[in-house]
Amino acid sequence: MTAVDDRPSAPAAAPRRRPNPLLALLRNSWRQLTSMRTALVLLFLLAVAAIPGSVLPQRGVNPEDVRDFYTAHPDLAPWLDRVGAFEAFSSVWFSAIYLLLFTSLIGCITPRLRDHVRALRASPPAVPRRLERLPQHAVLPAPDGGAAAVAETLRRRRWRVVVRGDEVSAEKGYLKETGNLIFHTSMVVVLVGVALGSWYGWHGNRLLVAGADHVFCNTGQQYAEASFGPRVGDDLPGFCMRLDEFDARFLPSGQPSSYNAKVTVDEDGGSPRPAEFSVNSPLRLDGANVYLLGHGYAPVIRYTDRFGNSQHSAVPFLNSGDIGLTSEGLAAFPDANVNPDTGERDPNLQVAFSGLYLPTAPQEPPFTRSEHPAEQNPLLGLVAYRGNLGLDGGIPGSVYQLDQRQLRNGRLTEIGTKELRVGESWTLDDGTVVEFLGTEPYIVLSVRHDPGATLLLVSSVGLVLGLMGSLFVRRRRVFARVLPAGSGDPASGSPTDGSSLVEVAGLPRTEHPGFADEFAELVSAIGGRRADAATGAETPAATGAGAPAGTGAGASAEAREGAE
Repeated sequence: MTAVDDRPSAPAAAPRRRPNPLLALLRNSWRQLTSMRTALVLLFLLAVAAIPGSVLPQRGVNPEDVRDFYTAHPDLAPWLDRVGAFEAFSSVWFSAIYLLLFTSLIGCITPRLRDHVRALRASPPAVPRRLERLPQHAVLPAPDGGAAAVAETLRRRRWRVVVRGDEVSAEKGYLKETGNLIFHTSMVVVLVGVALGSWYGWHGNRLLVAGADHVFCNTGQQYAEASFGPRVGDDLPGFCMRLDEFDARFLPSGQPSSYNAKVTVDEDGGSPRPAEFSVNSPLRLDGANVYLLGHGYAPVIRYTDRFGNSQHSAVPFLNSGDIGLTSEGLAAFPDANVNPDTGERDPNLQVAFSGLYLPTAPQEPPFTRSEHPAEQNPLLGLVAYRGNLGLDGGIPGSVYQLDQRQLRNGRLTEIGTKELRVGESWTLDDGTVVEFLGTEPYIVLSVRHDPGATLLLVSSVGLVLGLMGSLFVRRRRVFARVLPAGSGDPASGSPTDGSSLVEVAGLPRTEHPGFADEFAELVSAIGGRRADAATGAETPAATGAGAPAGTGAGASAEAREGAE
């Protein structure tokens, strides 16, 4: 008779639930983005993306250079402009790399920081069962005090120590991971500082001539060149500045030795006060810093027209680039020859003088180049023009150069040339007179506000410190076990006279060529704590101290696995 199994059958296993492919894709993408390899690739791409901003002119820094690039490369420039090459640091592709790097670094740092905090709070691991398998191993007579004495020796050398009965575990080198975290955190802070400077920072350049008639106030309209962040409004720091004196000193070779500007500053809510600043010592104001970029000369020219009306102005001449400060400029008098009776002005009787100023002219002609930047033999060469200067057409132009279009179309005529010393005058063909009265110094200012500068400074220090900790600190562990009396091994040279022994082993967590020497010194220090009871003299380290139990990569890997 066949037995029938009437026991209830086990329920069938539920079918395995398939993971959501969208969530899996997002999870894998996040892991890939926050890996250290991706962060390094993005950092490299960011450096590559910054090349156009360093090689090509940028519209926010110098729009004139961008216009010159368009003129020199009419076919290439429009294509570069379409991809944002003239505004590289605010382009879409640069911002995308920037934000991805920012996200990747945060994703890398957060779990590592959590694990590092856990490691700092945790105790060193327990002593492995077989210490002889570690890369460094030694057996020596136990010092007086046993495990407590070994622990004290390690603590004096700044090891983290825990004692478990007759066993001692110690670990050192946590600053390596701390340095890594500081380095990567500083990179994030660098990105934050750059972002703050880009959004809320601004800068502007201005040329300021000495004298009470030339006052600069901090408004956007008074800058020759300016760049404002997208989050910067119209409420710039309120201050005005007047250049009282400028002291420039030069070596006999013409090289500058010192620059110093004395100004009067009037900040909102305060009374005017004197201040000084130089090239390496900017003027610190509330909400802005004023830097000294350069200097030059502004010849003071007076022109008396046919009606006896005189006009004079200090006209800044720009340095042509040589060490002697040979300068070129334009003195325009569009309101000259106005009839005092009728008030009518003939635009075809406007006058301008294109000039070349030599602070130290040579003794013999040609007078084309200054021999020294200081005013030792000043000479002003003028070329006079009369006609329509083109200033009434509403077309913007340079105040330092003559509009060549007016010369080409015949609206402006060259009258003649003349070289003038200080105090000399020149009478033109129509009886009008131009005089060279002297010069006034001028300085080129750069007014800047960068709210991320402090963060960049702190992060730069953090980068250096973190990199030093990451490169020069090594993680390592040391274990010690006090063996009971009579456990010596004659084959190893250990004592068998009933005295207790201590077994010491060491393990570097990373490649550390100098760990063997450090372990030998540590073993000598532990052995040196054993004193002779009669004489008080310390005995030398025991035989076999510092002798490694194994060498090579295979032994180190096996030892690390056993130590874990």
